[in-house]
Amino acid sequence: MKAVLVYIINLLFILYSLVIVIRVFLEMLVGPFHPAVHAMRRLTEPVLAPMRRLIPSIGMVDISPAIVLLLLYLVRVILVSIIVRVLP
Repeated sequence: MKAVLVYIINLLFILYSLVIVIRVFLEMLVGPFHPAVHAMRRLTEPVLAPMRRLIPSIGMVDISPAIVLLLLYLVRVILVSIIVRVLP
């Protein structure tokens, strides 16, 4: 049970991180108005927008995806370690 829960949590966090990375690269390659970018934006904007308000851009570079990826990693590690310690 514990292993399955850890696997699912890891999978969900990795997939969401991958969506953020794909969005960043697609915006650079095909532009912000491509339909695929629009779909990725709908998935990631609820998390990236609040971070963008907290952390200003550096020139023309938006670093909010990098900060969100780091925070996702930290939350995943903390969640997994809590599950491993608490559940039998």
